[in-house]
Amino acid sequence: MEIEIGRGKTGRRSYGFDEVSIVPSRRTRDPEDIDISASIGEYRLELPVLASAMDGVVDVKFAIEMRKIGGLAVLNLEGLQCKYENADEILERISKFSDKEATREMQEIYREPVKEELITKRIKQIKEKSDMVCASLTPKNVEKYYEAAIDAGLDILVIQGTVVSAEHVSKTKAPLDLKRFIPECPVPVIVGGCASYSTSLHLMRTGAIGVLVGVGPGAACTTRQVLGIGVPQATAIADASAARIRHLEETGVYSLVIADGGMRTGGDIAKAIACGADLVMIGSPLSRAKEAPGRGYHWGMATFHPDLPRGTRIKTDTVASLEQILVGPAFENDGTLNLFGALRTSMATCGYENIKDFQKAEVMVAPSIKTEGKLQQQQQRVGMGS
Repeated sequence: MEIEIGRGKTGRRSYGFDEVSIVPSRRTRDPEDIDISASIGEYRLELPVLASAMDGVVDVKFAIEMRKIGGLAVLNLEGLQCKYENADEILERISKFSDKEATREMQEIYREPVKEELITKRIKQIKEKSDMVCASLTPKNVEKYYEAAIDAGLDILVIQGTVVSAEHVSKTKAPLDLKRFIPECPVPVIVGGCASYSTSLHLMRTGAIGVLVGVGPGAACTTRQVLGIGVPQATAIADASAARIRHLEETGVYSLVIADGGMRTGGDIAKAIACGADLVMIGSPLSRAKEAPGRGYHWGMATFHPDLPRGTRIKTDTVASLEQILVGPAFENDGTLNLFGALRTSMATCGYENIKDFQKAEVMVAPSIKTEGKLQQQQQRVGMGS
């Protein structure tokens, strides 16, 4: 149902994770009986999670550790790891910048060109100790670097930008033709971001194995303020899941919906799945890991844009090991640790055995879900009030 914004404009009401809640069903289960695994083509993940391709989150060591625990990290092939041989020293410098100087200084650091030999080196370093390598490129650089990445051992390619469409139009240069490139690419391709039914459907029709859903929800992203665009994640995911059904009916091919950003707690991840996601991609929650290269800081892929930065460096602090953040044990009660133990318990409590079943869960619009009865927690800034 559309709401009148003014006489000449109407719009749909949309919802974020904080405005919806999962409704328990008539059945419950034991958490140990719940299967939260996911697959990307022939590749199986014990945890349905991708680590965002952000320099404060993923480096070679982090990617190897993430895979050991059961998830999959995405390395940014246009980031610091592939610009600088001594990327760790650069990350140390970034951690020392004041808030006032961070954006300008990072713009200068990121002017360094990508080095193809470092793309090859980083992928081989991960491949030596991991059974799977996933990495990202922006649409404008895909054709320039993808062959080197695949030759080095890349297993899954992510084509990622703030917004990626299947019908980019340019009067000055030939854009990447996803409808041609993806079917011919020798490895599975995930593409995004997007935030609507029609864009999701058109991206699925390119042959992408999955689409990233999320425009501007990330903790370090300022796109929604700088550009005024975006859709709250609960609605964006539900719309993309409807596109997935349409695409499946048309082609018989199941395209993954990957919720990208806007999730801080296990409850947020559970809501993303209940709204229709197959997997989630998260950055800021993982930037808090001891293994993360950002030293307790996190920033997005557009933070350092030379002309129009659309992100900021935020302090997330280093709080726990990657294992504790993903699968516990938790020593905090705010839902930011043991994220996938929380997903498993949410599914068990609601009676759903696997992710595809959980996508059928009843979801309710519940604007008071985070505040009802929580006055003392808010006043004392503990638990759900922290």
